[in-house]
Formats: sequence, structure tokens, C-alpha cells
Amino acid sequence: MSYREYGIGATSIGIKLKDGVILASEKRISYGGFVISKAGKKVFKVTDRMGIAFAGLFADMQMLARILTLEVKFYELTMNKRMTIRAAAKLLSNILYSQKMLPFLSETLVGGIDETGPHLYVLDALGSLIEDQYAALGSGAPIAIGIIESQYKPDMSLDLGEELAVKAVKASIERDAISGDGVDVLVISRDGIKEKFYAIK
Repeated sequence: MSYREYGIGATSIGIKLKDGVILASEKRISYGGFVISKAGKKVFKVTDRMGIAFAGLFADMQMLARILTLEVKFYELTMNKRMTIRAAAKLLSNILYSQKMLPFLSETLVGGIDETGPHLYVLDALGSLIEDQYAALGSGAPIAIGIIESQYKPDMSLDLGEELAVKAVKASIERDAISGDGVDVLVISRDGIKEKFYAIK
């Protein structure tokens, strides 16, 4: 059964660039055809160089963000070194797979930058793990991915990547009733994370 049948969708996207990663999502929370909130957060900062974005059931998004943030911070405190983006994505993959009999209703993007450069990973509800250049999740993904594919270049600047991310989410908002009410963005680079919000006019 799709998220749209449950009425719990979203549009979240990730774009990997030469200098960092952009994660973005809209803010609408809906269920059964009703808008529950216009202020939902689906993009989360994990560390100062790692973020996570979701589509799916809102409670599951919040719980997975908490779990990953706590696990990464615990690792970094005990090992006294940063966790790589791949290790964090693999950890979350194992957590999701361990719940396969009663899965989290979510699709997930893990993005960030470490010693090996920028990385973007895509996970489904059962923990399948794929590294990609860009991705779109949720009910508005078919619209957003078309915008990204038509304009994406790996050597784009972070500013241009951010513009593309916002443009893709806005396009999905215009055509997907489950998505809407503004765009949250994480810009992740070696200088840290910038959190931004774009209102929809």
C-alpha cells in the first residue's frame, strides 16, 4: 500500500554536490485527506556535518531522527572521532531491517560530508541502502525528480544546488495535494550546516 493511500505523504529531496549536500522537504502533515499541520519538520540536523530527511508517517520520522542522532552522538563520544556518513546510513539500515516485521512507514535520505567527501544515501522502509547523486522521496517525488534531472550538474555550487532543491520541492507542492506550506532546507558543507526556510507565495 502506498503512502498516498494512507494519506501520509511528503516530498523530500537530496542533492549531492562537489562541496556538500542539500536536503529539502515541504512542511505539510496530512492524514486521510485532511491537513493536520502546516508546520511539520521532515528535515533534521544529526551532527554539524550530517542531516536526514524523510517521507512517510510523521511519528516514525521523528523517532528515527531521534534514534540516529543519539546513536551517532554516542559513537562519537565513546570513540572520540566522527562517524562517517556511510557508517551512519548503514547503522540506520540495520535498525530499519531489524523492524522488518513491523516496519517504520518511512523513506529516508541520509546526507553529509566527511573526510572522503560529500555523500547521499537513500533508504526504504526495510533498510535497503543505495548511494546516489540525487533522490526524491514521497508522494511528490515523480514531479520533483523530473525538475532535478533536467538541471542537475555534479559541479554545481551549493547556492545553485539550493535553488534547484527549492525549485523541485515547490514544483511538487503545486501538483501534489499532500505536499505544501513551505520548504525546509539543510545546506551541509565543511563549514557546517545552515538551516533555512522558504515560504510559498
